[in-house]
Amino acid sequence: MTPVDQAIDGDITEADLQQLRDGLRPLIGCSFRMLSLPLVALMSVEPSQVGSMVGNLMDAMIPHLGTTNELHDVDLTKYTGVTGDREGYPDYQHKSGFRLELKLLFVNNPALKTKRPLTPREPSARITQKVSLDDVDAKQDALLVIAYRLEIRDDMPGAVSPKIVDLDVFPMAAVVRARNDNLSRRGGIWFGKDKTPAVISLIGRKKMAEGKELDNTSYGRKSQERKDYNEDTNFGKLNRIPYAPLTSFLKKFGLNRDDELGADAESIAQTIEDTRELLEAARQTLEEITT
Repeated sequence: MTPVDQAIDGDITEADLQQLRDGLRPLIGCSFRMLSLPLVALMSVEPSQVGSMVGNLMDAMIPHLGTTNELHDVDLTKYTGVTGDREGYPDYQHKSGFRLELKLLFVNNPALKTKRPLTPREPSARITQKVSLDDVDAKQDALLVIAYRLEIRDDMPGAVSPKIVDLDVFPMAAVVRARNDNLSRRGGIWFGKDKTPAVISLIGRKKMAEGKELDNTSYGRKSQERKDYNEDTNFGKLNRIPYAPLTSFLKKFGLNRDDELGADAESIAQTIEDTRELLEAARQTLEEITT
C-alpha cells in the first residue's frame, strides 16, 4: 500500500489541527480510573476484545477525563450526530467550533499476560461507508485518533485500567477521500442507495484475466454466491487507508498493515483473501455433498 497525502485547499488547516492537538494533548497519560478489569481475567481475553468491552464507555468518558484526572477542561462535548444512527457522526464538538470523530486504537502492553490469538489480529478501528463526504464539513471536521493500553493501577495492583498513551488529529475530509480512492484503485465500486463498497472477487479477477466483462449489477457477501464483486468487509479500516500522516501515526505502535506484511503487503493480503474465499467455497461444496 502506497500512502498518499490528499489534504487540499478547503480542508481544515494545519494551523487549526495544531490548535486542536495542543488543546487535547493533556489527555495523554490520563487513565480511565472508573473502568477496571481484574488482572487475573486478562488471561481469558484477547487484546482485540478489549475495545469491544470498553470502547463505548471510553467514548462517553473522554470529555470528562479532565475532571477525573485533575486536569483543566479539554473543551469537548458529545455531538448529537448527523447520520441518525446510534453511533452518529461526528462524536464530539470542540469549544472552538470544530467537530471531531473519535477512533480508538488498542496498543498491546507486553508486560501484561493476555490470551494470545494464533495469528495477529488486524485492528478493527475503521471509518465505515456510513460516513461519506456528504456528511463531512471539510473546514470544520477532524479525525481524532487516540492510542491507549491497559496499565496496572497504582492504587489497585490487582486491576488494570485503560490509559491514553498518544493521540493525533487529521483532516477528516482528506482521510475519507483517501479511503474512497483506495477502493477505486483496487477496482472496487459502490452498490445501491446505501453505497455498499465491493471489491472484485476471485471469480471476477479470473474473468478479467480472460478478457471477459464483469457483472456490476449485484454483489455477493459470501464467496459461494459466485459474484464478480464481493462486499469489502475490511473497508475503512484505519490501517488500510493510505493517508500518509495517519499511516505514520499507526507505525509508531506497530499497527500499520505494511509493518506486519512487508513491502508487498497488498499482494500478500490479497492472496490471503483469495485463500479464504477458496476454502469457504470448498466448505460449502462439501456441505452440499454430505447433506
